[in-house]
Amino acid sequence: MSIHSGDIFVAVDGSPVTPQLCEYAAWLFNSINQPVHLLHSVERSFAPAVADLSGQIGLGASEDLLNELASVEQKRSQLLLQRAAKILQHCKTLMQNAGVKHVELHSRHGDLAESLIDFEDQIRVLILGIKGEDHAEEEAGVGHQLEKVIRALHRPILIVNDEFKTPENIMLAYDGGEASKKALQMVIESPALNSRYCHLVAVGESKEAVINDASEMLKSSGIEYRAKILKGELLQSLIDYQEQHQIDLTVMGAFGHSKIRDFLVGSFTAKMIATTRKPLLLLR
Repeated sequence: MSIHSGDIFVAVDGSPVTPQLCEYAAWLFNSINQPVHLLHSVERSFAPAVADLSGQIGLGASEDLLNELASVEQKRSQLLLQRAAKILQHCKTLMQNAGVKHVELHSRHGDLAESLIDFEDQIRVLILGIKGEDHAEEEAGVGHQLEKVIRALHRPILIVNDEFKTPENIMLAYDGGEASKKALQMVIESPALNSRYCHLVAVGESKEAVINDASEMLKSSGIEYRAKILKGELLQSLIDYQEQHQIDLTVMGAFGHSKIRDFLVGSFTAKMIATTRKPLLLLR
């Protein structure tokens, strides 16, 4: 699927970063003029609202109790869906106030990653927060839903972790791999990115040839840029460069199809997501 097809999707759940997600969606809308879809996924709960005593039915628990349990679960589901509707409507109002004319709302019951897979063919870019509502108070790490979504979805993902700022300076972290080539293509072809000043960076002297090739592509596309080969440890070199040059948005390729355990114990992508304080646009 072309990076130029599809709409803007935003996963919202009421977490503190929700307004910022809407602001970045409005920025993208004004850049690429594609409809915005707001998606709220109500996760299944593994803990019942009331302890399920159905296994004790033979010990004297009445049918009335089972009916009451079912009624409580149904009521909880209804309340969660009502809350989802309010969150979506609030976000739609924020979008409309920001000038977004075409906003569609989607409420799903189930896993966020599974819901997004159903929409994958419609997605041009997905926007979501570094942590969902359940993990918003945690100071470090990456939300478990984010991990699953990055693994499951093969579309560009914009991860928001701070206050909104219109991107002016972007950093393209480039290593010559397939994912980073897609990132380079997006910087060149996307109206949201190709008018920004681009810092093209790679870490390690062995990357000189690949960064030269990428430089030629940026130059021939008329994009203002500077190219820099960084020394030192990969993650810290990129983070330091971000801070020194006041980078507003980092674009990079994400990990491939390694096992989920590799991600949980600390792959480079996971560390970058958890460490950076600027929005991160990932491509698979």
